[in-house]
Amino acid sequence: MVHPDEYEDYGLFGPESVTWRVHLEPVMWVGGLRALLLQSLHPRVMRGTYQNSALFDPAKAWARFQRTAEFVGTRTFGSTAAVEVAGARVRRLHATLRGRDPATGHAFRLDHPEHLRWVHSTEIDSYAQVALRAGVVDAADAERYLAESIRAARVVGLEEAPGSRAEMAAYLDRMRPELELTDEAREAVGNLFRPRGEAPSAVKLAIPAVATLSLATLPRWARRMYGLPGLPTTDLGVTLALRSLRTATDLLPDVPGPPEIERARRLVRAAQAGGPEVSKAPTRPRVVGG
Repeated sequence: MVHPDEYEDYGLFGPESVTWRVHLEPVMWVGGLRALLLQSLHPRVMRGTYQNSALFDPAKAWARFQRTAEFVGTRTFGSTAAVEVAGARVRRLHATLRGRDPATGHAFRLDHPEHLRWVHSTEIDSYAQVALRAGVVDAADAERYLAESIRAARVVGLEEAPGSRAEMAAYLDRMRPELELTDEAREAVGNLFRPRGEAPSAVKLAIPAVATLSLATLPRWARRMYGLPGLPTTDLGVTLALRSLRTATDLLPDVPGPPEIERARRLVRAAQAGGPEVSKAPTRPRVVGG
């Protein structure tokens, strides 16, 4: 039992945050792949990733994907010290990377604030949208999730990012004229639907189905960019599918996770039940990377 006068280091969020509740849901795999699909529509972000990332190498892609998932897990559930270490490592790595525009030959930094903002915002929007449509959160909790996400933005070096649903909608609308389905994006999406390399067989079987659902969750304008119809009926069908998927995963036992995930599951359940295990003392989230 944690006594009220003790301070337990919950990192950036904590068991009473919307962020912990959202990121513990298995249906968020759909949100993660949705984020990749949206991120791929930014030409410079996509080309910079293509030119620098192991995600396009079948022999290295799975390990690279695992490292990304581990970073998100640490950022979300890790201690303040763990978040600071992970954030500093990512910022150092990004600072060394450069992309090159094949049309102009112009070199650009991958850690340009606008590139970081696009990657962060599409990730957060994807998690929020899937959580809403799957019934994980309501509109008020989605607002809280967006507000909490500013802490995650600072981990990668961003000072400003959308912090509400209205700000996010305005940001995505403002970015639309800059978006394009490049050849690199087509290759990236193709790899989602035919995973190769060293990924486990179960993953290779599951990813195409999850990617198909993720593609259908995109905004109508983004689906059209991928050559798919942007129909309201698709939105309704996908929302029903997400709710059914969440109901199904609720019936299954938890997949064993690293210690910080198991701890978060236990603490969130205690918080939801009003149990004594969660300290009511302020968790005092610190600004990381600021």
